[in-house]
Amino acid sequence: MSDHLNVDICVIGAGSGGLSVAAGASQMGASVVLVEKGAMGGDCLNFGCVPSKALLAAGHAARAHLDGGPFGVTYGAPDIDGGAVFDHVRRTIAAIAPLDSVERFEGLGVTVIRDAARFTGPQQVAAGGRTIRARRVVVATGSGPFVPPIPGLDTVPYLTNETLFDQTGLPGHLIVIGGGPIGMEMAQAHRHLGCRVTVLEAARIMPKDDPELVEVLRRQLDADGLVLREGAQILRVERDGDGIAVVLKAGDDGGGGEERLTADRLLVATGRRPAVDGLDLDKAGVAFSAKGIQVDARLRTTNKKVYAIGDVAGGMQFTHLAGYHAGVVIKNALFRWPAKADHSAIPWVTYTAPELAQVGLTAAQAKETAGDIRVLRWPFADNDRARAERRIDGLVKAVATPKGKVLGAGIVGARAGELIQPWVLAVQGKLTVGDLAQTVAPYPTLGEASKRAAASFYTASLFGPRTKKLVRFLARFG
Repeated sequence: MSDHLNVDICVIGAGSGGLSVAAGASQMGASVVLVEKGAMGGDCLNFGCVPSKALLAAGHAARAHLDGGPFGVTYGAPDIDGGAVFDHVRRTIAAIAPLDSVERFEGLGVTVIRDAARFTGPQQVAAGGRTIRARRVVVATGSGPFVPPIPGLDTVPYLTNETLFDQTGLPGHLIVIGGGPIGMEMAQAHRHLGCRVTVLEAARIMPKDDPELVEVLRRQLDADGLVLREGAQILRVERDGDGIAVVLKAGDDGGGGEERLTADRLLVATGRRPAVDGLDLDKAGVAFSAKGIQVDARLRTTNKKVYAIGDVAGGMQFTHLAGYHAGVVIKNALFRWPAKADHSAIPWVTYTAPELAQVGLTAAQAKETAGDIRVLRWPFADNDRARAERRIDGLVKAVATPKGKVLGAGIVGARAGELIQPWVLAVQGKLTVGDLAQTVAPYPTLGEASKRAAASFYTASLFGPRTKKLVRFLARFG
């Protein structure tokens, strides 16, 4: 085995973005080296999207008995086996893992090196005792959990998304620090599985989503019995026997009082930080900061032969965004096509119950950037399918210009992650609400709510006095 490799592309990181680049480039005839120091599949497969959705599915199953009564179907509360729940999570990961395995990628012609990578020059990488010289290098190292500097946190055992799914049983009481998507998904999953759960958030939960939609989710979380403490000021964390205590500032009067919360386990879900440590990016002339690697619209770093994609490039942190970035890089690196990344139509979904989905601008953002806007709403309560399934606590909310161009949309409710897709197309394709309003939606579907929201743009004019006057005038002619 040669200690020196000369290839077309070296990919650092075998998460979703890196794997997409490696597979695509290799199948298109490029020579590819893929370097990964951790688990193949990266965060999404092992610590993120896959296990979290598996745990959420278990939680939804656990609370199904609560939903049957209104339908005339009743049965007893479930017997929840925490060990079996986490076995289900691990089996789900194992079922998908072969698609991201070393064997599969070696079968595609990719040279896989299982070790840490570091730059030794502008187009040179060292890994596994080998030196790789590549025409182009793609950094796809993702991100890791950000742990805030809370006094005492380093003295207690705590969970992050990277250790949460290693549990063999469920806690009696879980405290979650952080009310973003990861925190809220895992908080609700544990609550549905019978745990007491308290969420501590310094500001408000789900701060990047539309507050009107978040309010619908908040009502459900309250109904679930999940304790939300927004505006919480954590003073310190300390041991409490076999458990953990989180000490908060009591009240808002500034009197200096303290409140002590105790729990079996503590989950820290306060955001993500780009994984740049140990890469020696300076040796490649690649600029970076705590926010990630600096890239241009073509995802090139300050070294034009090196690209950065996904979480490590800063900005939004989604698996599907990393996959999109991979396509942009392949166009640039292999075909010299000056493709640029457009983030204006990247959707995101929080998979709580109800789900919360967003694409494009929220109403507040649109008012700041576009000024005069139209806000369109359609509640699930006015949707026949939602009524039949008793899923009426939801809302479609869209934002458009006065001429009807779609600027963004948010949905809270059952299957919001599926329902957001026509709005993604509308934002990406610069469509108008008329394009959505004129589609024929099958009846009865939840998707009709989006059509109705779009059609509401025309309600005032369509059923207004001018239309009535025109109808009466035309009626004179028989």
